[in-house]
Amino acid sequence: MMDNRVYIFDTTLRDGEQVPGCQLNTVEKIQVAKALEELGVDVIEAGFPISSPGDFNSVVEISKAVTWPVICGLTRAVEKDIDVAVEALKYAKHKRIHTGIGTSESHIKYKFNATREEILERAVRAVKYAKKYVEDVEFYAEDAGRTDNEFLASVIQAVIKAGATVVNIPDTTGYCLPEEYGAKIKYLCDHVVGIENAIISTHCHNDLGMATANTMAGLLNGARQCEVTINGVGERAGNTALEEIAMILKSHRDITLETNINTKKIYPLSRTVSSLMNMPVQANKAIVGRNAFAHSSGIHQDGVIKNMSTYEIIDPRDIGLDGNSIVLTARSGRAALRTRLEALGVKVSDEKLDKTYQEFLKLADKKKEINDEDLLVLSGMEKADNHHVKLNFLQVTSGVGVKPVASIGVDIAGEKFEAAAVGNGPVDAAINALKCIIKRPMVLKEFTIQNITKGSNDVGKVHMQVEHDGKVYYGFSANTDIVAASVEAYIDCINKFSNG
Repeated sequence: MMDNRVYIFDTTLRDGEQVPGCQLNTVEKIQVAKALEELGVDVIEAGFPISSPGDFNSVVEISKAVTWPVICGLTRAVEKDIDVAVEALKYAKHKRIHTGIGTSESHIKYKFNATREEILERAVRAVKYAKKYVEDVEFYAEDAGRTDNEFLASVIQAVIKAGATVVNIPDTTGYCLPEEYGAKIKYLCDHVVGIENAIISTHCHNDLGMATANTMAGLLNGARQCEVTINGVGERAGNTALEEIAMILKSHRDITLETNINTKKIYPLSRTVSSLMNMPVQANKAIVGRNAFAHSSGIHQDGVIKNMSTYEIIDPRDIGLDGNSIVLTARSGRAALRTRLEALGVKVSDEKLDKTYQEFLKLADKKKEINDEDLLVLSGMEKADNHHVKLNFLQVTSGVGVKPVASIGVDIAGEKFEAAAVGNGPVDAAINALKCIIKRPMVLKEFTIQNITKGSNDVGKVHMQVEHDGKVYYGFSANTDIVAASVEAYIDCINKFSNG
């Protein structure tokens, strides 16, 4: 199926959400799904319904909440998987089942202990079974990037004959070179009988940093759907970034391919996904990184001042960056706060705005100016209100030649506890004091501190992984006091395994 329309298949809520520590609840998934609808994506892969009751419920609720995009549920080439996906998609206005199986020699031999003939038979059987329930069936040939082209073509031809409307050619391991991947798509276009009856889809991973390049190579050689995520989130090194593909096609006017993406919605959604998933966007990330439109070189600055096009190929306003953004300080009012939050993709009720505004004033007393990342942290602070364990106070004494000592007070289900302890540093002392109160086996597995911009008064973000009872729990907090942020992140982990 060859035309100039490129269909955007977003898998932020499925493949993107498989990143450890970035899981979203159903309410958050619906928020992202509605924003994806506003962005203009054609297909939303809402989850893998059989994988868990939570995933099943999310697909059900997203199907109810979203109107015009196709809602897609992932399955293996297993009838039970397909049955569960059909049930989860029953409320979707437009529904698709995404089923498939591995086709590379590695997958056939080591994952399935099967033969090529058996794999082809299972692929056809799965597509025919799904076709009984939905008209729109997408087939994925897992690890197609490392699959022999001749065998891949035979599988794709067979599943199209069985009724597949979309055929997905994943570079599952991110191994392919762009020229190699593009040639693979062209080979299918040239050798698969009936290929004009289906859309070829790309699904590229970024293990070697080539996901976007491979996706573009696929599109230029005949693919007309690309599977992407916001900010490129995804397993291991991530997936192709939606914003990169959208802006490449918008910027290169010589490429006559078009999407339905409203690019001015990109930046707000990027920040929303980053905030909800507690996954920072790297500063130099293409399109949406905070340095993407920053120029420190004097030569560059001079050129941009004279004419923006000298060093910028994208108008920041095209991705939703406000050229005259409001500077927020302690003297800013609720209206200014609401305006900036909405520009960042955060819609707030009057009640939530009041709570956020009070936290905003507390932070504004500590900082001269409040930046966008600060606001996204503030907008999510109300989640702590329902925590079982809450931090009441923290006092730490430390310095050169002084053994760090921390005193802490916490509220556990309404009952107050206090303790003190020493440590190798202020954070260690504070966590040791917390452990004197929460006497459960806990091991700190990972501890990451990230500052948002520059300056000694900036908000610091802390991400933690704490192991308890054989499972790893992820915690997050942000505070101008990095020791307090560290303790709050640790308490966030405790609340998760206490409520689990």
